[in-house]
Amino acid sequence: MALLEVQDLRTHFRTDNGWVRAVDGVSFNLDAHEVLGIVGESGSGKSVTNLTIMGLIPQPPGKVMSGKILFDGKDLLTVSKREMLSIRGRRIAMIFQDPMTSLNPYLKISRQLTEGAMEHFGWSEKKARDKAVELLDLVEIPSARQRIDDYPHNFSGGMRQRVMIAMALMCDPEVLIADEPTTALDVTIQAQILDLLKKINREKGTGIILITHSLGVVAGTCDRVLVMYGGRIVEEGSVDQIFYTPQHPYTQGLLSSIPRLDSLSHEALTPIPGQPPDLLTLGDECAFRFRCPKVFEPCGASVPQSFSVGEQHSAACFLHAPS
Repeated sequence: MALLEVQDLRTHFRTDNGWVRAVDGVSFNLDAHEVLGIVGESGSGKSVTNLTIMGLIPQPPGKVMSGKILFDGKDLLTVSKREMLSIRGRRIAMIFQDPMTSLNPYLKISRQLTEGAMEHFGWSEKKARDKAVELLDLVEIPSARQRIDDYPHNFSGGMRQRVMIAMALMCDPEVLIADEPTTALDVTIQAQILDLLKKINREKGTGIILITHSLGVVAGTCDRVLVMYGGRIVEEGSVDQIFYTPQHPYTQGLLSSIPRLDSLSHEALTPIPGQPPDLLTLGDECAFRFRCPKVFEPCGASVPQSFSVGEQHSAACFLHAPS
């Protein structure tokens, strides 16, 4: 049984010009001990999908139009606010995108680390503090017991990201959502953060959803990958399937637009032409059709469903529709 199951999720936002269909029919599962990568361009719906799971979409202007988010036999879209508060941060935790702004600059790290466990478990300040020191050691903050009373500005960007990971782990969540955890970090720190997430997944059995723009991050970290475009999942498969046998033209375009170590030095990269779709005007059609080199008549008639292209590998493209 899946640890987390998302079914036909649709999250839209009301604007003066109409409804923006930020997430438009997303379905996927997350298993325990699994690292699931979600990739795609900015505006593809990655973060909104996971903010909806966390119950953090402001309503209004946002509205969950339909779908289910099943966790431990309950639909998170229908539970009470009190019950959601008992799940958020306790059983499902999130590492937010920007460590520079996600920590309160006026509060010591100790306060920010311990308040969640004190609230959810009723722990004493001393017990929560001891747990926080243990986690700061886990995320390899030097001299954790001495540094726990520092303010965020006393830490570098990489160290703040480690503090954010420690904060998310304070209550031993079953699901950890990491939203661009390596953004704006240099490559050495990126590798350390990703190694840390893999260590958490391996040692604690935490199911991890990793949101990223970087296919390189996915290749070295994830077990399975969802490729999103225009608020929809266009391809799903294992890391090997996505990298070695991509079936959707968008996935193929992403892979063609990044440099490869095994390519000849004079080979030019092949960018994806055009711009991401306007989600205000996107109709019931393939969102990628205006940029797709393989577009043909059915692409403008309806939204392609997900077709099987291999074992546990699927692509939402009419090229793979049964003849």
